[in-house]
Amino acid sequence: MTSQVILGVDLGGTLIRAGLVADKKPGIMRSQVIRSKAPQEQVLEEIFSFIGGCITPATQAIGMGVPGLVQPEKGIVSDVVNIPGWTTIPLRSIMEDHYSLPVAINNDSNCFALGEFYFGKGKGHDSMLGITIGTGLGTGIIINHKLYSGKHGGAGELGMADYLDKYYEYYASGQFFQNIYSEDGIDVYNKAQQGDAVAIRKYAEMGQHLGNALKTILYAYDISLVVLGGSVSQAFPFFQAAMWKSLNDFAYKQALADLRIEVSQLENSGVLGAAALHFNY
Repeated sequence: MTSQVILGVDLGGTLIRAGLVADKKPGIMRSQVIRSKAPQEQVLEEIFSFIGGCITPATQAIGMGVPGLVQPEKGIVSDVVNIPGWTTIPLRSIMEDHYSLPVAINNDSNCFALGEFYFGKGKGHDSMLGITIGTGLGTGIIINHKLYSGKHGGAGELGMADYLDKYYEYYASGQFFQNIYSEDGIDVYNKAQQGDAVAIRKYAEMGQHLGNALKTILYAYDISLVVLGGSVSQAFPFFQAAMWKSLNDFAYKQALADLRIEVSQLENSGVLGAAALHFNY
């Protein structure tokens, strides 16, 4: 499908981004704020208007990433974060009817992983994990050049797995600072940048939990490349040492020696990965 022109769409809770990908090369990116608290039909109309302005006569397909649970085969989206009207919606069929184009839809973490695989740190690898660390902890799995989503789009979503008295996402994401210290994560980040020892220690604590999460993921998938994205990944220098220290007791020492954990440097990875859903079929 290298000759295709595909529109990639990254639907966030308050912002929608899109860009055309032609011959697997990204083009112009656009973004627009959406009123996500509006009724379902109104949100759809805003999305339709935005996407309609991005489509060209050459566009042959649309790929979309959404922050919610997706059944990739059916294109049914459930429990979209920050869009309360979207509890369950057959988004693919709605979009295909509206645009008369083939549409692929998947979870935004899976799209992040695909974006990195085709355009970023994952280029040249056959398998990798893409982990988004923001207000949540999401995972996208690429095995032998293919995205593995699972039947309901939730494969690898370790963030909701039991950990300590809660679950991994509670301790190993941006939630950590509010949940444990009742402090906004942005405030902690700003203090850490200014050299505040307490803030840096809080990041180290979060990094220890993230290392434990990574161990569980690695025992399940035995993959040697992990690419981190999401807002919290920008603070990587503050938690990487604690994260690696937590990984030191990983049982398979050769696997640990081969492991690379890197931070995404790719702009618009979600948009690019959404387009790449069509490469993956």
